[in-house]
Amino acid sequence: MTNQHVTREEKTARLRSLLASGKILLAPGCFNPVSAILIEQAGFDAIYISGAGIAVNNLGFPDIGLTTMTEILESARNIAGVTSLPVICDVDTGYGNALNVTRTIREFESAGIAGIQMEDQVIPKKCGHIEGKQLVSKNEMVQKIRAAVDSRRDPNFVVIARTDAVAVEGLDSAISRGLAYKEAGADIIFVEAPRSVEDMRRVTSAIPGLHMANMVEKGGKTPILPLAQLQELGFNFVIYPGSTWMAAIKSIQEVLAVLKEDGTTERYSSRMIAFNERGNELFEVVGLSRYKALEKKYAAD
Repeated sequence: MTNQHVTREEKTARLRSLLASGKILLAPGCFNPVSAILIEQAGFDAIYISGAGIAVNNLGFPDIGLTTMTEILESARNIAGVTSLPVICDVDTGYGNALNVTRTIREFESAGIAGIQMEDQVIPKKCGHIEGKQLVSKNEMVQKIRAAVDSRRDPNFVVIARTDAVAVEGLDSAISRGLAYKEAGADIIFVEAPRSVEDMRRVTSAIPGLHMANMVEKGGKTPILPLAQLQELGFNFVIYPGSTWMAAIKSIQEVLAVLKEDGTTERYSSRMIAFNERGNELFEVVGLSRYKALEKKYAAD
């Protein structure tokens, strides 16, 4: 298991440092504690909690606004508690109006999260890469961003403002909203689902400050680009929100198909993590040897 003795303040300071480094920051999406542990073990510098990932994997819902604040908060707290990396969490619309947002910020700060991403859709929201979204007014979202910024106790806590205006009102409106959200105090602007490299460059050229890009494989609206090209386009923070759980779902489908056909998983076993008495690779991912050491340390005579 990874180091759990890192304070939230250390994590928020680390996130600010990474964003100010001039090097593009890449954060895979996670949906539960073990995926967060694996992301840290793989050598990444930050973790992104995917709202869609929590909805699909932890609750069995599509990403259409069916999750509640307390459901996402519980997952976020559990994830932040097992990693030393800064964790950014998708909080959908902030779970209500500006007043609700004040509580949302306080709760997620208290849970150990280093930053949140909030979007300008109406409730119930929809995934940014599917059709049928509706937006709140620009002014309403500005007030929600102001509430978020004013409510944070830690000035290093990062507020990411997302607009879904490209799909609803067009790119010019998305840029206008991005400018207003930046003026309202958002630390990072996230224009969701631009359709081309040219549109991506227009966004980063027109709106000053830090920008976030969302890479959704196998059917997303935005071109999947290498990190070097994204940085050249002006992006500072890149997420791959679905990679871990999209791969996991595919693997589960495959092993179940083998088990159903063969009556055993032997044909698939080379693709599974080991479970054995000697090495116990499976439980070592989540720190078995550490707990054995603690058990020995505190054993009663």
